Amino acid sequence: MAEDDVSPPTRPVPKQAVLTVAIPGEPPGRTAAPRATVPPVAATQVAAKPDMAKPDMAEPDMAEPDAAKRDAAESDVATYDRSRSELDAAEPPPETRPCAHCGRPVPQRASAGRPFRYCRDNDGECQRASRNVRMRHRSSPGLAGQVARTWELVDRLDQFVGTLSEALHAEMSPSGVERQVAEVRAETSRQVAAAHAERDDARRDADRAADAAATAVQEALAARAERDEALQAAQAAHRLAESAAADARQAVASRDEALAEAHAAAALRMRAEADRDAARREADGMRQERDEARHQIDSVRRELTDTRHESATRARELDQALADLRAARSDRDGANAAREAALQERDEARTARDEATAALNAARADVERAVGQVAEAQAQAARAAEESASSQRVLAEVRAGADRDRQARERATAEIAEVRGAAERDAEELRRRLDAARTDVDAAHERVAQLSAQVSDLASALAALGSNR
Repeated sequence: MAEDDVSPPTRPVPKQAVLTVAIPGEPPGRTAAPRATVPPVAATQVAAKPDMAKPDMAEPDMAEPDAAKRDAAESDVATYDRSRSELDAAEPPPETRPCAHCGRPVPQRASAGRPFRYCRDNDGECQRASRNVRMRHRSSPGLAGQVARTWELVDRLDQFVGTLSEALHAEMSPSGVERQVAEVRAETSRQVAAAHAERDDARRDADRAADAAATAVQEALAARAERDEALQAAQAAHRLAESAAADARQAVASRDEALAEAHAAAALRMRAEADRDAARREADGMRQERDEARHQIDSVRRELTDTRHESATRARELDQALADLRAARSDRDGANAAREAALQERDEARTARDEATAALNAARADVERAVGQVAEAQAQAARAAEESASSQRVLAEVRAGADRDRQARERATAEIAEVRGAAERDAEELRRRLDAARTDVDAAHERVAQLSAQVSDLASALAALGSNR
């Protein structure tokens, strides 16, 4: 029972008069008499449909239902005024209940809520005293404590029964029944208003459907005429497309021919490049052979120069040998004179004669050696002359080969220049033909695209006409 000590206990809800209709013109701050309240559900439902009390004067076919609703609203307003005046005249004095501790009367609140059980003008003394008594009785041992706790339980049950009886009285009393009837009536009015609105919407939809049907008939006639025109235009476009396709096929054939000619020109150009590369390789080989021949000629010239130097040396040696031979001959002549003198003076110059004879023998040996050396030098000079003649012949042959190579290279260069000029002329002609073919193909593609767009537009128009039908 501690919760009863903290907050005041509940009190039964007094009987209230319930108003069933809300007034649209009532200001929001205005309140009714103390025991006359308006159910918020009914007021909200009636306020949500302002057209129940305000008819739409723009539609003549709704005049009679709107007049009936207006009459019903006026009758509800009159009923509300009468109920309000009666409640104001029969307002009872404030309700009081005795204090649960001291028994003095305690004024109760007019609105719903838990009733006040204790005095409110003594700072809660009665409530504290009653709580202390309950705690003392509850804490007492034996049968007295049990009886106190039982009486507390009985008091709480009495409170619950009072609250339940008041709630049942509020629901089953004439005012509660009237409130429920008002709620049902408000819901019915809302449903009737919704049905009227749906009927008006259905009528407007029917009018619009009739107008749309008439418009659709006119559009169907116009669409039929447009369909005939579109069929004619489609046939003309089909013929144009066929001619464009023929032009495109011809352009493709021209392009294929141009491509074939371009491939042939490319093959000729590749062949000319191969010939040019072969001529370059041959020219490089000839240059290498010429360089080798030049190296051989230089080596032969060096050998010839060495041979000439050696021949000059041998000639100088031969001259020296001849000079020695002449000196030997002069010595021999002197020896002969000495021999003759020795013969004349044999006895006196026998030794000198022997010496002269020995000198003569030595001179003869020297002369023989000199003659052999001269013969060998002459043979070497002959061989050197023969080698020089052969070198001259080889040099003449190398020069003749170089001249022939130069002439062949010049002829190959001239032929390559002629082939290159012809290939360039053919390539230029093929490029012109290819550009012309590409121009024709582009024009044909543009024409085909235009005709395809026209055909697609006509097909979409025909499809739209067919769907409208």
